[in-house]
Amino acid sequence: MRSIGEMARASGLSVSALRFYDGAGVFAPAVVDPHTGYRWYADEQLPDARLLTRLRRVGVPLAGIVRILTGTPAEGRAELDAHLRRLEDGLSDARRELSAVRALLDSREFPMPQTRLTVPAARLAAALDAVRFAAPADAALPAVAGIFLDAEDGVLHLVATDRYRLAVADCPAALDGPAVSALLPTALADAARALLDDSEEAELVLDGGTFTVRAGGRELSGAPVDHDFPDYRRLLHLEPTHRLTLTADQLHGMLTAVEPTVETRSQDGVDFPVSALTATADDALPGASPADLLVHVNRDFLLEAVAGADQLVLELGGPIAPLAIRFPAREDTFSLLMPTRR
Repeated sequence: MRSIGEMARASGLSVSALRFYDGAGVFAPAVVDPHTGYRWYADEQLPDARLLTRLRRVGVPLAGIVRILTGTPAEGRAELDAHLRRLEDGLSDARRELSAVRALLDSREFPMPQTRLTVPAARLAAALDAVRFAAPADAALPAVAGIFLDAEDGVLHLVATDRYRLAVADCPAALDGPAVSALLPTALADAARALLDDSEEAELVLDGGTFTVRAGGRELSGAPVDHDFPDYRRLLHLEPTHRLTLTADQLHGMLTAVEPTVETRSQDGVDFPVSALTATADDALPGASPADLLVHVNRDFLLEAVAGADQLVLELGGPIAPLAIRFPAREDTFSLLMPTRR
């Protein structure tokens, strides 16, 4: 048997790290002296401790470490592949942000060039409709009060959030000029949406502090909101533990079968209905805990997010993790719903 100090020296983990991983239920000692509380580790635990050291160095989250240490080799490799994808996504996001920073630095010396986007009007209209429910019109929330346009690599991302929910929809775009982003006031986005009916193609132009949309022989212009938008990209790579596939009718049945509770939002004193969604072991993804999982959400927000859908997929990651809502028929649309705190 090894003392905690001996295990720390042999594994490369610190004593405090071993205590933390024991308390977190990740890596427990073989024996704990009931009188002194001293931790003792078996020799056969050393390979796992050294593996834990390496997993810690590359930032594998606690849940992933548990799945690697307790799962089969195949499950461990799948977890490593998932973590590698997260790292690659993070690196791509970092490169994108650095590119934006460089563009901002360049704009101090040189005028920002105009960017012109040509998009199918119907696709843009559908994307605006898909995110509109999450776009607040409250001018007291200028950092999020609008729809965010983020154009790059032939895709226009549309994002809206009121801090309680987030919606993302994509549409193809021919980009003429540098990658660009802008936060449109909700009223301006609504006015732009009204131009798209009965049009085949729309043209969006971002030129300094002016946004212009042209469609069907009509045109309107306005000024984007001069505020940074929250970093939505990091929320697109959540790792769910449970996935439920169901129809919108089934979801409505689940929500109406039990009377919702009523909670009051501390930020503004608004009452809202809360429904509980339950996921079971049958809905668990490989490597997930077999225990049932319960998450509480704003019922009205959930119904708004799935309006007009037929088939949908709910992805749960835990009682305090965002609920992800996906649509098999609309793979370019994605929503998140923040859980209520209970």
